[in-house]
Amino acid sequence: MQRWKVTFVDDHGEVIDEEFECEECPSHEEAAKLIKARLLPVAAELDLNDYEGRTPDAGVKSLKAQNSIEIRSITPV
Repeated sequence: MQRWKVTFVDDHGEVIDEEFECEECPSHEEAAKLIKARLLPVAAELDLNDYEGRTPDAGVKSLKAQNSIEIRSITPV
């Protein structure tokens, strides 16, 4: 599996890089789920996403709206 670096801004305005292993480059939606599972495991299990099924990139939007985390880039390592 290939490693991917996901760069995002957290709720304190700090730029953070996290690495994940995936077969292919994750979409922003997949990256949002990976970030949520790693940084917010309880919230990821609860799945309080009310955007699901109503809007494209629901995970990205809920991560930003509920946790103030915004994905900036996804690059190979």
